[in-house]
Amino acid sequence: MRLNPKDRSEFRYNDFLTLRGIPLAVFDYRLGNRSALEWVATQEAPDQYRVSTDARSGIRNDPNREDAPQYILRLIGQVITVSLETQRIIAALPSLNLG
Repeated sequence: MRLNPKDRSEFRYNDFLTLRGIPLAVFDYRLGNRSALEWVATQEAPDQYRVSTDARSGIRNDPNREDAPQYILRLIGQVITVSLETQRIIAALPSLNLG
């Protein structure tokens, strides 16, 4: 999984599935120093939603679920929806007048 670094409106899920048309407003909703979508897809956090094996213990971490093969794809859709809705709600809040 990776976001296209040149055009962040593209999310490559795997070799045969690319999601296009992701609104750039998705990246305005941030959790710390990354957007929520970047937390799912980022290369810098290999422990996030990718198959890996711990070198020391040999334990395999596989976020794919045999009982729910659409899990990560559904998660990406949910993260995009939450990001956009949160930004919409924040934009609709009245300004806070402090004295």
